[in-house]
Amino acid sequence: MSGVWVFKNGVVRLVENAGGDCHGRKMLVHVASGEAITSYSVLERILFSLGWERYYVDPDLMQFHKRSTVDLISLPKDFNKFKSIHMYDIVVKNRNEFEVRDV
Repeated sequence: MSGVWVFKNGVVRLVENAGGDCHGRKMLVHVASGEAITSYSVLERILFSLGWERYYVDPDLMQFHKRSTVDLISLPKDFNKFKSIHMYDIVVKNRNEFEVRDV
């Protein structure tokens, strides 16, 4: 991940580079099928097959919950704002199912 760590109001977060150059761009890939995640509908289909369910608490987010865990995946409603930090969150919560690759 590339970017700048920002400390504001007691919270540290990574602000990713928003530059137009293609270096460092990432994509999420479902390992078993080799399918690139190109939309939330693709991601949702795969997550459903892995036992995740949609969670409709916050209208500004697309969220998924797995009953057998305490994990919650929270994503921006707009797929264009889906960044590598979200991809890595999905990878960590779905070991051996997804990986992040360079574009």
